[in-house]
Amino acid sequence: MISEFTGVEISYCIPDVIWDRIAPLLLMLPSSSTHRKKMKMKTGRPRMDDRKAMSAIFYVLRTGCQWKALPRSLGASSTVHDRFQEWRKEGVFKRMWIDGLSVYDENNTIDWKWQAMDGVITKAPLGGKSTGPIPQTEVNRVPSVVYW
Repeated sequence: MISEFTGVEISYCIPDVIWDRIAPLLLMLPSSSTHRKKMKMKTGRPRMDDRKAMSAIFYVLRTGCQWKALPRSLGASSTVHDRFQEWRKEGVFKRMWIDGLSVYDENNTIDWKWQAMDGVITKAPLGGKSTGPIPQTEVNRVPSVVYW
């Protein structure tokens, strides 16, 4: 089933229950709509709806598609990427993570004394020995002007 709001499959839309937890985190930002109204109005296109922008960001994260491959029905890829960068800089995703952990901890009691971390560092597959500078090819000796 396709959502009228986003134009993609409804399973990619943010459910109301989750959006109700995300929306207050966005209202704290200096770029939020309530703060913007007090500031001088900016010219140009109206700001993209926050919920639609977040749905588009989640779409990219869930599907693994490139920003440029984002379906146009979710918004312009550059706009969505700009919003992602803005929210990342403002710490929205970190606050979402903390909020999610606190909800999970209330329901399942996280054992904070026991934690694990995993990581890996490997050599780049094509990172072989350097072969040195690329030799220059012979200069094209064909004249650029034809004489008759």
